[in-house]
Amino acid sequence: MNEQMILEELLALLEANGVVIRNEPLGGSGGGLCTIKGQQIFFVDTEASSAVSAAVCAEAVPKVADIEKLYIRPEVRQFIENHNNQIP
Repeated sequence: MNEQMILEELLALLEANGVVIRNEPLGGSGGGLCTIKGQQIFFVDTEASSAVSAAVCAEAVPKVADIEKLYIRPEVRQFIENHNNQIP
């Protein structure tokens, strides 16, 4: 499973949990999760690689969903766990 496929799965998880997805050119940093007027929005940086965007997205998913209670493909779950274990 490549980074683009993982990114698509992660974005679907965010959307399924009420997060609005917006694609914007943000300089290549990958985007991120924020709350504006009570609505959670995940910005996907259209200038970033799929790998960078997927990594940022993987950090956002556990913030909006209890991943232990969701079915997530094993490769995607591993990707989420790998990227959240790096946070100090």
